[in-house]
This record gives sequence, C-alpha cells and structure tokens, in this order.
Amino acid sequence: MLLTLDRYLLRQFVGVFAICFVSLMGLYVVIDAFSHLDKFSRHADQHGNLLVVIADYYSYKAIDFFDRTSGVLSMIAAVFTVTWLQRHQELTAIMAAGIPKTRIVRPIILAVVAISLVAAANRETLIPSFKEQLGRTTKDLAGVANGEVRSRFDRVTGLLITGEQVIASERKLVRPTFILPKGLRMNGKQLAGESATAMPATQGRPAGYLVDGVTAPAGIDKLPSITLDGRPLVLTPRDAAWLEPGQAFVASGVPFQLLVGRVSWTNYASTGELLSALSRPSTKLGPSIQVAIHARVLQPLVDTTLLMLGLPLMFSRRSRNVFLSIGLCVCVAAAFSVAILACRSLGGVHLLSPALAAWLPLLVFGPVAVGMSQTLQT
Repeated sequence: MLLTLDRYLLRQFVGVFAICFVSLMGLYVVIDAFSHLDKFSRHADQHGNLLVVIADYYSYKAIDFFDRTSGVLSMIAAVFTVTWLQRHQELTAIMAAGIPKTRIVRPIILAVVAISLVAAANRETLIPSFKEQLGRTTKDLAGVANGEVRSRFDRVTGLLITGEQVIASERKLVRPTFILPKGLRMNGKQLAGESATAMPATQGRPAGYLVDGVTAPAGIDKLPSITLDGRPLVLTPRDAAWLEPGQAFVASGVPFQLLVGRVSWTNYASTGELLSALSRPSTKLGPSIQVAIHARVLQPLVDTTLLMLGLPLMFSRRSRNVFLSIGLCVCVAAAFSVAILACRSLGGVHLLSPALAAWLPLLVFGPVAVGMSQTLQT
C-alpha cells in the first residue's frame, strides 16, 4: 500500500522523467528534422501534410529512443528528485520524523526497476514489431527503396548468397547469385536469376529462396536437381512439379534478415530471434551477437547499478547546488557507460569472451555501488 510519502516521491520522479524524456526527444527531433527538412518536404508533396509525415517518422524513433535512454534518464530523475527534496529542506523534515534514508529512496528504486522492466518489454515486443519502420531513413521515408545485399555463406550447404539489391518489404533479392560449392557444380558454377523470394519451411520443403527468371545456368527447365547428402539443394522444374518454367528453388537456412545490409537487424530483433539465428547451423554469427544477448539479459541489473552509483552521492554531498549534483552524477554515468561500451567492443573482436564482456562492467562497478550505498544506511 502506497503511503503519502511514496505517492509524493513517485509523482516527483515520474514528472522529472517525463520532462527529461520529452526535452531530449524534442531536441533530437528539432535538430534531425531541420537537418533533413528538404527530404521531408519532398516526401510530403506526394504523401500528405508535412507535420503528419514528420510525426509518423519520429513516433517510431521515439520507441527506440526510449530504449536507449531509459536507464540514464531514470538515474537523472531519481537524483533530481532527491536533490529537490534537499534544496527545499524537505529531506531534513522527513528524516527528522524518524524516516530512514533507505525508506525514503525505496519508492524511487522500485520506480527505476519498473521502468527498466518496461524498457525490456519494449525491447522484446514493440521494437521487433516495428523493425521495418525503425529501419527507415530520411533518404527512404516510404521504406520502399532497394538496399544493398550483405553476402552470406551457408555453412551447411556451402552456398555463397549474394545479389545486387534487396527489397526488405517484399523479402526479395534483386538479381541474386548463388555460388555453388565445388563438388556440386555439375550444372554450372552458379545459379543466377532476376529475383529471389525468401520462402519459409513447409511440410515436404525446406526453407530457402524461390528464384524467378533464372539466367544461369541456361535451360534450367531441363536440368536435374542437385542434392547434398540426400537432401535437396537446388530444385528445378524437371523434378519439382510445383515450380514454373524459368524458376528454381535453392534450399538454405540463412535467414533473409541477415542479407539485409541497410537495417541493423541485431538492434531491432528480439532476444528470441537472436537466439534462433545464433542456433542455426547454416549461419556463423560473430561474437557481437552473443555479447548483445548477454547484455539484454543483464540490462535491468545495469540500470539498477547505474542508479546506485549516482543516488548515494546526493546523500553524501553537502552542496545543494542542483546542477552541480546532477553534473557529478552524469559524470559517473558517463564513466560507467564508457566502460560498458569498451567491454562490449572488446567482446565483439574476440578479445574478451561474450559473457565476460557483458559481466565485466558489473563486476567492476557493482562492488563500488554496494560500497557507496552504505551512505544510505547512515
């Protein structure tokens, strides 16, 4: 049951958090929108009102912005709430009533944990649902422009998949090329076509790519299919009645998302999607994916540690200068964030194991946060 003090502190905390988020998001929108106002204007000439176009674009960006800033903003809101109490002598009155510091900060800590959990839910549900919208840029506000293909090697079949362009909205490759492994080149070195559409696995057919307008090898309708260890690798119309003339089907476990070079897929995929891609034998993803998975699991703990690094400073300092106190906490947050980025970067280039890269900042700053929290006990 929330007491009057809890409601008062939560109201202050939520207000500061909302103001900080709206202010930073507004600053980002103003700077970015005015930098690309010509692109928004051209798009608005064909798709409606300029303000509607800008609001539609940045409404999706706000989801990603919240995910990236919620931890730091939570700490700033918590620190500002406590500092505000000190500045107006309310903290002295509350403690004079016999209420300990740990009881005062309890609702603030619970609020930070709640925001961290909301951010995790946002990361796992909303962001993956809107990955196409989040992947748009000001150069492609409609989200229909073709992007570059990120070539991938299928480690199970030995295929190299590449192409000229990719249409993410249609899950299609433009002028794809599938370079066959050396032992399976009886029909030619490669299979090329006008387009290839990603197809999910169904009963009796593996996942792969349906190639339309096959240009190489010539006469695909009369060529036999290619198998690898008894499993289909390339199906042709001669052996697969469901294929139309000029078509071919290439079986591959490489997911379409990994071929899209324009969108940072790992940033917008859910943890389940990352684990699924990591477990596929056809793809060998870098250690950065493993680091990202560990980091997502630990993110609520990271947010709590960040709070406990900044909050005790408000009780140990005699200065009531709001801006000086917040500035000090921002410096602490910056040091912690730099350590996180450095460790994750080292994990991404094999200098640290993925688990250690995610845990090391907590192992270093966690004991510091625990030691600083003793200030709240006195």
